[in-house]
Amino acid sequence: MKASPAFLAFDLGAESGRAVLGRLNRDRIELQEIHRFPNGPLQVGDSLYWDVSRLWKEMKYGLVLTASEGGGSLVSLGVDAWGVDFGLLDIDDHLIGNPFHYRDRRTEGMVEAVSKQVSRGEIYKQTGNQIMAINSLYQLASMVQVKSPQLAAAHTFLNIPDLFNFWFSGVKATEYTIATTTQCYNPLEGDWAWDLLKKLGIPTSIFGVIIPPGTVLGKLKTSPAEDVGGGDMNVVAVASHDTQAAIAAVPAETDHYIYLSSGTWSLMGIEVDRPIVNDLSQAYDLTNEGGYGGRFCLQKNIMGLWLFQECRREWARNGQEYSYDDLTKLAASAPSLSTFIDPTHARFLPSGDMTIRIQAFCRVTKQPIPQAPGEVIRCILESLAMEYHSVVEQLSGLSGSPLPVIHIIGGGAQNTLLNQFTANATGRRVIAGPIEATAIGNILVQSITAGYVGSLAEGRSLIRRSVTTHQFDPVDTARWDEAYRSYIAIKNR
Repeated sequence: MKASPAFLAFDLGAESGRAVLGRLNRDRIELQEIHRFPNGPLQVGDSLYWDVSRLWKEMKYGLVLTASEGGGSLVSLGVDAWGVDFGLLDIDDHLIGNPFHYRDRRTEGMVEAVSKQVSRGEIYKQTGNQIMAINSLYQLASMVQVKSPQLAAAHTFLNIPDLFNFWFSGVKATEYTIATTTQCYNPLEGDWAWDLLKKLGIPTSIFGVIIPPGTVLGKLKTSPAEDVGGGDMNVVAVASHDTQAAIAAVPAETDHYIYLSSGTWSLMGIEVDRPIVNDLSQAYDLTNEGGYGGRFCLQKNIMGLWLFQECRREWARNGQEYSYDDLTKLAASAPSLSTFIDPTHARFLPSGDMTIRIQAFCRVTKQPIPQAPGEVIRCILESLAMEYHSVVEQLSGLSGSPLPVIHIIGGGAQNTLLNQFTANATGRRVIAGPIEATAIGNILVQSITAGYVGSLAEGRSLIRRSVTTHQFDPVDTARWDEAYRSYIAIKNR
């Protein structure tokens, strides 16, 4: 009996990476996690990096394990990862040092410095991106500012998934969805923002061809292929930004919905046919990010469960070990709707001392100060839900549609307390799942590319048959609406 077609998804997140085997079995997608490995920042001196050499080693090991499981049925592999960060290659295609981590402090003050050369309004007009110091544009501008020898030696700019695609296939190219995270791309022109790059002194020669998601880069090149006993599988540039891979896996039945990719970051938005770049989208600081099939996603990047994760790490360093479930249960028992933070504030971007910074924010805004872990976590989760309310209002206004359903996808969909808070705060039905949306979306794009699935709509129907979702309906909305007014007042102080 012929084996079902199988696909390998490398899903790289800010905390961990995975090799996931996906099979098309009759009318379902079945997943098997083959290899999981840690990821995270590498501190060297005062700088923060990604250890891409170790990630590459782990991915090659995952490839060996997957090839053993998948046998001769393995059709292709695809890589998705976080946005904005990048590697620079020299003229001989050697990586010039470890890529910097987006939380590295080299971009502090760069938004203001760049704005003295090109106004924020002009940057938004050319890129349609939320202004954030972590974006590739500001990382590159910081290198220009210090006359970086790495930038001077650079011949090629590749975002993180594009770098691994190059190592797997030997083809240097920038996948479209990841390109749109950089703030170096002009969504109205459909090309790099050449004029903006030139004005900031960023060498334009390092930017290469942009390819659509679903492009076959070629066969697995010799070195990795030797590890698995052959190179017959294709390397596919999937929707390489992990958020866009996850959005491809939203089990929506209509176009009138809101997605919330919930994890270290919360990315909340809607799918649109063309970019929306106007005064209102700029005032809301919304991003136009490229999606699968030529569509755009109008979305807001919110700090997300990073706040939760950092507090947990801080308590662990102090000898207080809590699981995520432990902290969520403590939060469920803590006082409700009493204290809020602004989860979009830049003060919460760096790592370390998160509880101290949360308490300081509450002190400055003259609120009760959360002390116990459950109180801190409840403050975080309720504040996130309130920010989701704010973004829902913005998206509904711009779309002209009521958008009655929020689909929460990704690892954060497991947090049932936050899911219920989101329903309460927004007054909308929440459908949570799939948790494995990024890997599923990665595999779905590969399946469409290989001709096993006919379209994205057909793929989403397949996903609805393959996964279990959970529904949360809003309760106590009048009390949440009243608390939202307090949240907005605190945020605007």
